[in-house]
Amino acid sequence: MVDGARSRIDLGTVEAGPNASAASLELRGVIRHYHQATKDLQILRGVDLRIERGEMVALVGPSGSGKSTLLHVAGLLEPPTAGQVLFGGRDCGPLSDGERTRIRRDGIGFVYQFHHLLPEFTALENVMVPQLIGGLDKDEARDRARQLLELVGLADRVEHRPSRLSGGEQQRVAIVRAIANAPAVMLADEPTGNLDPETSTEVFAQLRRIVGATGIAALVATHNMDLARGMDRIVTLQGGKLVDVV
Repeated sequence: MVDGARSRIDLGTVEAGPNASAASLELRGVIRHYHQATKDLQILRGVDLRIERGEMVALVGPSGSGKSTLLHVAGLLEPPTAGQVLFGGRDCGPLSDGERTRIRRDGIGFVYQFHHLLPEFTALENVMVPQLIGGLDKDEARDRARQLLELVGLADRVEHRPSRLSGGEQQRVAIVRAIANAPAVMLADEPTGNLDPETSTEVFAQLRRIVGATGIAALVATHNMDLARGMDRIVTLQGGKLVDVV
């Protein structure tokens, strides 16, 4: 991310920097085990994955296959037991907690199945919050939030609280909130899983448009194969490994 990127109406297209030749997100030999009672529960068993700028990758697999765990590790929410997570070619393993927190805040946008909007805040305020946390001036954060909401067709809903928005509208707010700080990577966990088919298609189209407009790298976990086939490629997680790449 470059200085001033967050002020752009086009969502702050990620510009080439010193690591322009490196993938936005790369996992190398990622293993994740959890210790339960007297044994280790093996979730990820050596995952290799590379996602380029402007690429939208679908992550599919049966329930319990480790998709959410993979997203948590990729998003620096939990460390791998072994292996590396790299952003822009930089290994995040040796970084301090503070440095990893800054990457999560400024470099990664998270979208979940449930929107997790702050109920007491308007749509506009929900999109302002991450920008204010990131240090943006209040007036600039408000202007940018308004522009982002207009981009996804919510110009007339900016002052509405979540309870007055439809499920699809709430999820669109959650998506633009995730990219409000112009991150390099978006991680989405079943972002349309709580929506009806028609609304799901509409929200996915907005998500696809944002990825194309920004050059962000997106990894999207989904059970919806129709949506998965609309992405640049599909990776399948089964038994803790990526067993198929389309």
